[in-house]
Amino acid sequence: MEVESFENDEIAKILNDGFVSIKVDREERPDVDKVYMTYVSALYGGGGWPLSVFLSPNLKPLMGGTYFPPDDKYGRPGFKTILRKVKEAWETKRDALEKTGNVVIKQLRDALSAKASSQDIPNDLAVVSVDNCVEKLAGSYDPKFGGYGSAPKFPRPVENCVMLYKFRKHLESGQVSESQNIMKMITHTLQCMARGGVHDHVGGGFHRYSVDECWHVPHFEKMLYDQGQIANVYLDTFLITGDEYYSSVARDILDYLRRDMIGEEGEIYSAEDADSAEYDGAPRKREGAFYVWTNKEIEDTLGENSELFKNHYYVKSSGNCDLSRMSDPHDEFKGKNVLIERKQASLMASKCGKSVDEYAQILGDCRHKLFDVRSKRPRPHLDDKVIVSWNGLAISAFARASQILKSEPTGTRFCFPITGCNPEEYLGVAEKAARFIKEKLYDSSSNRLNHSYRNGPAKAPGFLDDYAFLINGLLDLYEYGGKIEWLMWAAHLQVIQDELFLDKQGGGYFNTPGEDPSVLLRVKEDYDGAEPSGNSVAAINLIRLSSIFDAAKSDGYKCNVEHLLAVFQTRLRELGIALPLMCCAADMLSVPSRKQVVLVGNKESTEFRDMVAAAFSTYDPNRTVIQIDPRNTEEMGFWESNNAIIAQMARSSPPEKPAVAHVCQDFKCSPPVTSADALRVLLNKTVAAATSSAAA
Repeated sequence: MEVESFENDEIAKILNDGFVSIKVDREERPDVDKVYMTYVSALYGGGGWPLSVFLSPNLKPLMGGTYFPPDDKYGRPGFKTILRKVKEAWETKRDALEKTGNVVIKQLRDALSAKASSQDIPNDLAVVSVDNCVEKLAGSYDPKFGGYGSAPKFPRPVENCVMLYKFRKHLESGQVSESQNIMKMITHTLQCMARGGVHDHVGGGFHRYSVDECWHVPHFEKMLYDQGQIANVYLDTFLITGDEYYSSVARDILDYLRRDMIGEEGEIYSAEDADSAEYDGAPRKREGAFYVWTNKEIEDTLGENSELFKNHYYVKSSGNCDLSRMSDPHDEFKGKNVLIERKQASLMASKCGKSVDEYAQILGDCRHKLFDVRSKRPRPHLDDKVIVSWNGLAISAFARASQILKSEPTGTRFCFPITGCNPEEYLGVAEKAARFIKEKLYDSSSNRLNHSYRNGPAKAPGFLDDYAFLINGLLDLYEYGGKIEWLMWAAHLQVIQDELFLDKQGGGYFNTPGEDPSVLLRVKEDYDGAEPSGNSVAAINLIRLSSIFDAAKSDGYKCNVEHLLAVFQTRLRELGIALPLMCCAADMLSVPSRKQVVLVGNKESTEFRDMVAAAFSTYDPNRTVIQIDPRNTEEMGFWESNNAIIAQMARSSPPEKPAVAHVCQDFKCSPPVTSADALRVLLNKTVAAATSSAAA
């Protein structure tokens, strides 16, 4: 529509004569977008972007839709026709239109502010919601190309999150074959994604989605919210499998962000466009121009290694976007190639008579050469807006990678675009991004967050997602990095989140503070889509916080989670596939006691650092890691005020030991251990014991 309608002089005249045109950036004002997208979806049975909505002067919607061609065709009225009819209706039926708009908004407001009649949730909700969600996902699993459902395929990380969660539940119950079946679906999906064109093989990171079923031809936009979530899924899968293939993909994503998406002060930018000019001075931008290759470009750049590279990435002289009838229905990429690996590198290396390491190094060198050539092309537009919620997701991934990647096998080799850095460097990235938000997007006098930043903070206030996603990132920053300031800020932001968004009578969180009268709807969102819902993340945050603080605060956190889940219990039970992360939250709440790993000692010592890495050497979504240095008066003061038991553990640990670990669950603690290896054994015993007990 941008090209067809909004650059059309005739349409511009109609708009200027009869309307006030307002363009809204839905990333900057998701609250405004949500109101009118909800309206269009409710009235017309579906939504999407571009979204066009016609409003009365008091902002009530009168009519709307998504794509309109400029003229009548495809059996749809054209945008010119729509504009003329809306103008005519406004001039002749204004009262009726306004009345209808008022009624619709009132109905939507009543429908979307769901309240719980009771704070109690059924005992079987946790099991039923997770099981039904996993069952539905497994039923939609694509055994050929991986993923859940058909084209277009989005890398919706929350789907794999609930599958990983159920894998762990099966393992703890001794259901080994069931856990293996789930793991096969996860690993096949992640391998197909990473080998597909939805993954940028030359520069790293993932595009927004694949237009076909085989993850080949993507919509080339790159979104920050995808990168952080996808990296975390690969990190978790690496922990379970021990296969550095998955840790390498996580590094690939994080190194892409470090290279292309981070500002000088540590802020992480929001997106890169799909379109760019094919050459300097080109009159129009084209989808994917920056990323696709001709056969000749590959040969001219790679020389003697071009055949090996072309065979590996399915490069053809006629173009390779032919794997599905949906890949390129309009011949936009005729003669072009979107790199895709159709066979595993080990098979291709064997076919070439080369070792896997030698073959991988050749491919890495080739990618580096192509990267240098690509860097001279006109780049897609960088959206350098800094969005708090998306930064929170990325902070989580960087913080977690700093410890999880320490479990990589010794001697693991990395090839371009992976830098192969010390994992601890990722912690620095996470802390710098968090500090940018605290300094630039947080008002310490009002204790409020702003939603976004570009050349200064935007006027839009922080929304639920900003608070919830940032709190999640800060909790990971504390657990994996150990600085008490991040835990203190997370707990403080939780208080502010409750003040601004919590429905104290009805339960759950609204998406907006409700202070802007121009935003007509306050919604309690639950859908875990490309981004998780603020309510799902908030629920998990509260559960995590409840395992850190003493009973008084812990009970308050749990009470809010129960009330939240009660609001959405019907959806959890009947349509859990739409709420996979909230399904996980429901089960987490049902766990009698989260496992606490309390690490006490000198945080600067090698022994302590090894102990932290050992604490995160297994996948366990129901584990909380607490790091405390008894010599630090600020830390000890915090724990004395917030959890006397933790403070007592720190005081009673032998001072001559640089690191001591206590593993506590079900209100009892194992004898303390003083080595990383002993901690690994102790943590692995939990699953082993559960498995053998269930098998017996």
